[in-house]
Amino acid sequence: MYQIKLFNKISALGTGRLTTAKYLCAEDLETYEAILVRSAKLHDTAFPAECKCIARAGAGVNNIPLDRCAEEGIVVFNTPGANSNAVKELVLCGLLLASRKIVQGANWVHSLSGTPDLGPAAEKGKAAYAGPELMGKRLGVIGLGAIGWKVANAAAALDMEVIGYDPYLSDVSRSALDPRVSIVSLNEIFTQADYITVHVPLLDSTRGLIGAESILKMKDGVRIVNFARGELVDVAAMDAALTAGKVAAYVCDFASEEMLAQPNAIVLPHLGASTPESEDNCAVMACNEIADFLENGNIANSVNFPPVSLGQKGSAPRVLILTKGDVDVSARLAAQGVSVSAKSEGTRGGYGAFLADVDQVVSSVEGDDILAVRTL
Repeated sequence: MYQIKLFNKISALGTGRLTTAKYLCAEDLETYEAILVRSAKLHDTAFPAECKCIARAGAGVNNIPLDRCAEEGIVVFNTPGANSNAVKELVLCGLLLASRKIVQGANWVHSLSGTPDLGPAAEKGKAAYAGPELMGKRLGVIGLGAIGWKVANAAAALDMEVIGYDPYLSDVSRSALDPRVSIVSLNEIFTQADYITVHVPLLDSTRGLIGAESILKMKDGVRIVNFARGELVDVAAMDAALTAGKVAAYVCDFASEEMLAQPNAIVLPHLGASTPESEDNCAVMACNEIADFLENGNIANSVNFPPVSLGQKGSAPRVLILTKGDVDVSARLAAQGVSVSAKSEGTRGGYGAFLADVDQVVSSVEGDDILAVRTL
């Protein structure tokens, strides 16, 4: 029986797919083959030798020590796209909040409690909270992955003019994009957009993507929405731009003292995936990834190892070998007298995965560059 440690509450719609005949899912396990996690931070967690994989029920993996996991031969999965509709809807909400001063107006009306003739008083003050419509405005979408292309399409359906940037645009996203969405350069996003929304991962190359230099290129009165990662925006630069009026509004779900003090910033809790549908979708996808990996050795949606797949395991032994660097695993198996009938292999970020159906059980492979050997 496989033991799965739960570091957060995971939707029963997901864990229910891990049948009790094969799996035990619990929070109090000392040894376990897999981890299911949402937001719990694992950087200080010592993983047992039996741990083979971690599945994050969500897209971001900042709470997981990816490099250490790779070195320990632990495959880390995430669930890209599982919460994309929930985030898309919140981004649309953010665009409206940035335009129409809805939050500010609501807060003002609440402040009128006890005022005589409350209705007329509220009506009289509404002019202070007027804002532009989205229709006909140009939206720049930075990143057209699982969430970005949905935002772009939804904005096009609202009759916005949509321009998008993504140097790694996948064939799937390209084919899904509304034909009204134009692909442009990042500089064109900065200089031409009335509204900007960011949907890229946090990397060294994207940290501070919205900063003093990029804001300077933008239109006066640009409105910016960030429901991706807080560090994509330089808070000090945004604070200065909002104070100067260069940026008319900033909506995000990453709290900072500077933004809480800004009258033209709206800060939400991290609500992007906070829907029951999203939690169910992420849990189902994460549990499916764990089951397919533990039972068949297949790797899909890993963030630290390449994808490999041979479908459902048959009667022959199957071996999964994780490596550091590009290793000719076939040659090493042949040297050990192991015959391979089918294989799937690849490398990613300095790490490799080799999955093969073989004619005998493989307990070990020689070499310091071999991180893990697992026979199914």
